[in-house]
Amino acid sequence: MIRTNKNWETILCEVKSLFANEMNHLHLESDGKGNWIMNGEPASQFNGCIDIDIPLTPFTNTLPIKRLKLLENEKQLIKVVYIDILEAQIKALQQQYRKLSLTEYKYENVPNDFEAVITVDESGLVVNYPSLFVRTAAEG
Repeated sequence: MIRTNKNWETILCEVKSLFANEMNHLHLESDGKGNWIMNGEPASQFNGCIDIDIPLTPFTNTLPIKRLKLLENEKQLIKVVYIDILEAQIKALQQQYRKLSLTEYKYENVPNDFEAVITVDESGLVVNYPSLFVRTAAEG
């Protein structure tokens, strides 16, 4: 479960997962300004992170796209709480988004060990994330 405030700043993230026969539960709360509590304890390692990124879903790319409201060719470096369920890692990472057009954004991990041009619909939801995700149907 992910909850944002009206400015698309993440204020709650709860992840329950079962992987390799191990059940995990992660509960993150934020004030939306980059101050986090993880499983009831202050999590200063995530100070300055406004968004979360869960690589198993393209939905978390929508969060900074909606929040940043970039103009065409504008770019923004951000810090995110990166939650990798398969690798059992949670850490702060830097990412950069550049708006290329109304429907395309260049996404980069910084330092640049991964980049992709992702396509979104008019609501900012990911339609195509090359080699990772493709939306196959949309309700209309």
